Amino acid sequence: MQETDRIDDYILRHIDEESDYLKALYRDTHVKLLRPRMASGHLQGRLLKMLVCMIRPRRILEIGTYSGYSTLCMAEGLGPDGLLYTFEINDEQEDFTRPWIENSPYASRIRFVIGDALERVPEMGLTFDMAFVDGDKRRYVDYYEMVLPKLAQGGYVIADNTLWDGHVVESPAPRDAQTAGIMRFNDHVARDNRVEKVILPLRDGLTLIRKKQ
Repeated sequence: MQETDRIDDYILRHIDEESDYLKALYRDTHVKLLRPRMASGHLQGRLLKMLVCMIRPRRILEIGTYSGYSTLCMAEGLGPDGLLYTFEINDEQEDFTRPWIENSPYASRIRFVIGDALERVPEMGLTFDMAFVDGDKRRYVDYYEMVLPKLAQGGYVIADNTLWDGHVVESPAPRDAQTAGIMRFNDHVARDNRVEKVILPLRDGLTLIRKKQ
């Protein structure tokens, strides 16, 4: 076992446990879906819930539902009057994900939408207090620029996978479109004076972005 694996195992033994429902969802994700690594998992899920509890948003936007693990973790942290709008562009994902969301204890707090967030969110006319971006890596800059005007002053954008398995620091720079998209996003946010930002080296990289007052 590598040292990082031992540290990861230690961390998971010393944080809040995930619920039996989340354990079952994570297991089902690995059994039935092709890319189970895309699910947030125990550590990131507990962090997302805690961030929601700290930020106390009334409305959350999620771009990229996948199996619904991160959705449920954020909904768990919402207050009883909070709502989470989650968008999944892959309509083939709906048959797996919708039952897990609708049968969860937090179904009333979640609006699950199949469609392109870049097209659908501007039509909604809503303002969000927090957004979690975990969609197509090639479109991260587009998501960001769409979300920021719809984010309340002092609101937060949380972007997943921003270290992309370390590919962002490879030399020469990888030419695959997803890595290029993440690198373009990281550079774009780093130069953006409208926000404060920090990258956490958690799992595959998690960037916390706060819209300035």
